[in-house]
Amino acid sequence: MKAVLLSVHVVLAIILIGPLTAAASLFPRYAREAVAAGEDRAGPFSVLRALHRISTGYAVAGLAVPVFGIGTASAMGVLGDYWIWISMALTVVGAALLAWGVVPAQRRVMELLGAPGDPSPVSSLLPRLGMLTGLFGLIWATVVVLMIVRPGSSTGV
Repeated sequence: MKAVLLSVHVVLAIILIGPLTAAASLFPRYAREAVAAGEDRAGPFSVLRALHRISTGYAVAGLAVPVFGIGTASAMGVLGDYWIWISMALTVVGAALLAWGVVPAQRRVMELLGAPGDPSPVSSLLPRLGMLTGLFGLIWATVVVLMIVRPGSSTGV
């Protein structure tokens, strides 16, 4: 049972969190392209729409990753280990960052670019959005390292 839970947890993390992180990270780049395109931003805007859809949809589906992670940790008897708690805390921080920072900023960029007129106000939102998505990616990279190294375990590196 442990192997099944761990396999599902890892597969879901790869299939859901990886693309989510990539889509969120690519969004600011294509937003800059849409701003630079001026009135002819239909192409970059359609990419932004797809990246935003991936970010929101995969974020909801990605809730399964920590659910299976907790189940796996419980089955393996490591739920009380501090590295699990650090990973869970980082997961909560990453989810909050996504829910209250990245996705709303993406939505605002889409609104501004979708409205007729000058798209230049978007430029002021992009540095913060880039920082948030970078921090989001760093959080998930840290969680992955904690899952592999497992500090304090006899199999830790």
